[in-house]
Order: sequence, then C-alpha cells, then structure tokens
Amino acid sequence: MHFPDDRLYHADHLWAQKQDDGSWLIGITDYAQEQLGSVIFVDLPEKGVHFEQGQSCASIESVKVTSDAIMPISGTVVEANSALADTPELLNDDAYAQGWLVRVTASSYDESDCMSGSDYASMVKA
Repeated sequence: MHFPDDRLYHADHLWAQKQDDGSWLIGITDYAQEQLGSVIFVDLPEKGVHFEQGQSCASIESVKVTSDAIMPISGTVVEANSALADTPELLNDDAYAQGWLVRVTASSYDESDCMSGSDYASMVKA
C-alpha cells in the first residue's frame, strides 16, 4: 500500500487532492479499497449537491460489504466520475488516479481532521 503525500487524508479513509483549477478530487485510499475487496458498484451523487465534511457522498458496494464514502472536506460536487458506472473496479485498480469519486469546489475543511500520507500510513498500520 502507498499513500502519496500530494493530498490530504481523512480518518474515514478518503483523500482530497487540490487541483490546479482550485477544485478538489475526492477518492478512497489504497487501504480502503483493499479492505473493501472487489468493488462491483458505486452510487455517486449528482452535480450541484453539497456535502459537509464527515457526510457520506457515495455508496460503494463490494463483494464483501456496502460502505459509505465519507467526505474529507466540505464542498459542492461539480463532477462525478462517470467512468465508475461501467468500470467500478477502477477503485481497486487505480484508487489515486482514474478511480477518484467526485470533484468538488471546497467550502471548508477542518485541517485538524486531515492528515499527511505518512500520518495516515501510521494510523492504518497501528
């Protein structure tokens, strides 16, 4: 497992990565996809929906369990990853690039609830 340091991590196993245009990509961590097992379906929100940090923004169904994806930051959805409709296994195969869940415009986030990749790695190995 790896946890790139170019993004923020949340204890609920999602990451947020600031993009050049000021938006943020949100996705699940390598640890989360490993715990879920083979992902078979992802239910994503529609454009324009606002979520607060800590709210569920998506439902991820795997062969083992259905799990909520908890927002690491507060924001409004500007895009959902439509590729996941036909290829939900992207969450397993490429969690940090093609397997992102949503793109949001951030309204706020509590930095004390977010951590670096190395801090997140320490948390999940504890």
